[in-house]
Amino acid sequence: MAEQEPTPEQLAAIAAANEEADAAVNYKPPAQKSLQEIQELDKEDESLRKYKEALLGKVNVVADPTAPNVQVMRMTLLCDQAPAPLILDLQGDLENFKKNPFTLKEGVEYKIKINFKVNKDIVSGLKYIQQSFRKGVKVDKSEYMVGSYGPRPSEEYEFLTTLEESPKGMLARGTYNIKSKFTDDDKHDHLSWEWSLAIKKDWKD
Repeated sequence: MAEQEPTPEQLAAIAAANEEADAAVNYKPPAQKSLQEIQELDKEDESLRKYKEALLGKVNVVADPTAPNVQVMRMTLLCDQAPAPLILDLQGDLENFKKNPFTLKEGVEYKIKINFKVNKDIVSGLKYIQQSFRKGVKVDKSEYMVGSYGPRPSEEYEFLTTLEESPKGMLARGTYNIKSKFTDDDKHDHLSWEWSLAIKKDWKD
């Protein structure tokens, strides 16, 4: 039996309902300082020096000079019910993700995990922004505050979103195009990528 496609009016109603759920955050980022500037501040204060070392580690890091400060490595959809891991390697061919949608069963709970590296300087106010489109209409936007991180080029950081529930019902089934962006307080676009998600009645529908 063919799935019933939502009308433009129904899509607009979904988008309006999700828009109301988005709260504006009035947040003023701090002034950006390099790692060296932070280390030079108050260096005669021994207790403060030790505190910064505990916070940042011994940051005489020799990073690849050609590497970006923030590298987004991969994104994983974590769902206990999924038959196999849903992983996007964000160091590979990003164009491929739009053509090969993930399948997600309707009404299941999942989280998104993002693995990333900070190579050179402290980055403040990292954010993950995700917009979902259905037939060209934006139906949802989510913004997650990831936080501020010091350099750790040999080790990845991990960020987990809160628990989400995939849409359910006949009108919710179908393919969603999703635009994702990893950015920060200074509006640096560390990585933008697009991917597709097919909401189905069952995993192998």
